[in-house]
Amino acid sequence: MALFSGITSLISKLRREPGINSDVDWDEVETQLIQSDLGPKLSVELVELLKKNSKATLEEGLLELLGKDRDRNLVRNQSPNVILIVGVNGVGKTTTVGKLAHYLVATGNKVVIGAADTFRAAATGQVSTWATNAGATLVSGKDGADPAAIAFDAVAKGFEIGADFVLIDTAGRLHTKAGLMDELSKIRRVIEKRTSVGEVLLVIDGTTGQNGVAQAQIFAQAVGVSGVVVTKLDGSAKGGIAFAIERELGAPIKFVGTGEAISDLAPFDPAAFVAALLSA
Repeated sequence: MALFSGITSLISKLRREPGINSDVDWDEVETQLIQSDLGPKLSVELVELLKKNSKATLEEGLLELLGKDRDRNLVRNQSPNVILIVGVNGVGKTTTVGKLAHYLVATGNKVVIGAADTFRAAATGQVSTWATNAGATLVSGKDGADPAAIAFDAVAKGFEIGADFVLIDTAGRLHTKAGLMDELSKIRRVIEKRTSVGEVLLVIDGTTGQNGVAQAQIFAQAVGVSGVVVTKLDGSAKGGIAFAIERELGAPIKFVGTGEAISDLAPFDPAAFVAALLSA
């Protein structure tokens, strides 16, 4: 992986060293961290931490930014547990739904998928294939059908068959389009006429850089966000966006997507993630 490729020289100076050399060019360090999508605010915070604590390593500093002891488990407080999957166009929402369904089924859960993306012509077919491969039950409707109605029907099916989880795949929408964001709020309201929404997972493309933070903030305002899934971390993503989203949104990263296969979704492990960044 090429994660954090912009801090090669920083890594050579700081990786797992017992202390920090006084001759480190901290301006250079800060610049490289910003270029790695950590963002100006967190880059300054990390540099200050390393400067003040002569025994701190880069690895320890990054883990502190992530909050390594945060609860990153999916909420499981009812049956079925409803998870709303949201995000902008092209981030891999439907793929994430399929992978998450596979992960949940593989760990002993009964899963329903609601195909509430009724605007994209190929969406229902795509999620149907994922559902079949994952061993999940699909609830869908016609193209152009009311997404909220499909979401409600999926929840009803979840109750009917005793599902552990109901995953709602929503249409991608630009975070700048107020009407589409209002529709997302409607989907949640309709679901909550029957039961509560346990999770709202925001899918973020790991290559988006700091724009991902703006996306996250708007979705959080519209529908509430309880957790984040970062996709496309198998390519050129620098990885810093993970830190920025955690801090700015206040919602933990719960899963990361690292490839195209159905099994390429894993619970987020801060220590493993930081180790991968530093070994790139």
